Amino acid sequence: MASVSKKVKITFWVSTILVAFFTVPSIFVVNLPSSIEMFNHLGVGADWFRWELEAAKTIAGLILLAPFIKWRIKEWAYVGLGIDFISAGIALGAVDGIAAGVPILLFVAILAVSYISYHKIQGTKTPWY
Repeated sequence: MASVSKKVKITFWVSTILVAFFTVPSIFVVNLPSSIEMFNHLGVGADWFRWELEAAKTIAGLILLAPFIKWRIKEWAYVGLGIDFISAGIALGAVDGIAAGVPILLFVAILAVSYISYHKIQGTKTPWY
């Protein structure tokens, strides 16, 4: 495997830490009134789904941070977070207008940077890259 540049490693860790910064604390805010209100506003009033989604985001964020976790599990963490972020953008866009869903694209972009740089570090190619 070829040597990976320091720039790629820094890009990976900065983007991955940003993703974790927005996902790991999710489990701690799941019962805040603002979180409950947002889920109800989007038409997802089921408490079990809110808990399931926030727990899954927290676990996925921790998986991305853990260097000892195997690549296949990390792949699924990236997929899950991608689906979550894109679904959030669609939900916000559908309920509050397209402009409300656009900022979520920033999270998708940061996740994509983390994913691409992860593959560069592993020496593998991303499918679209």
